[in-house]
Amino acid sequence: MSIQRVTVYAASSQALEPDYISAAGRLGKCLADAGLTVVYGGGSHGLMGAMADAALAAGGQVHGIIPEFLTQVEKGHQGLTSLEIVDNMRTRKARMLENSDAVVTLPGGCGTFEELFEAMTLKRLGQYLGPIILVNTNGYYDKLLAFLDQSVREHFMSKTHFDMWQSVAEPEQVMAALGSAPKWSRENIGQAAVRARKPA
Repeated sequence: MSIQRVTVYAASSQALEPDYISAAGRLGKCLADAGLTVVYGGGSHGLMGAMADAALAAGGQVHGIIPEFLTQVEKGHQGLTSLEIVDNMRTRKARMLENSDAVVTLPGGCGTFEELFEAMTLKRLGQYLGPIILVNTNGYYDKLLAFLDQSVREHFMSKTHFDMWQSVAEPEQVMAALGSAPKWSRENIGQAAVRARKPA
């Protein structure tokens, strides 16, 4: 699959350590330098803003999608290629994944977790087929990845599901991860259910 349009999930917090801001900006530049179109949540603060600003500065196309009620808190990033205002969070999430070739997830809070797990769930069910890459800045996702490993070990998911996501330590590794991600198809829905283990 040729990757042209990438969905980025990221934090909007303005209280983050510089390492996280730097990594977000580096990701934005990497994606823009590769000629990829970026779709994200439309914010101008935190990792969202840093990623978008860097992508735009590198000449990238960046499209934001923000629910109307959030425009009362912030107007959304005013320098984007386009900013789409939608009715609610559910519509935002659906639009962000629409025609998306890949998902890249920077560190974030519960909103980012929700978006990430929805993408994983849709992929498990064969409704989303693109790579899902976690940018594990400063080991932020180490415990989440360990928890996913536990979920497989205890048979809540199967070993096949390890192919649904990959993690990288640095934004500069994202492009290689996108290129080497295991292929996923709609036929993988046959592995969505975890079958009972045969008696020893």
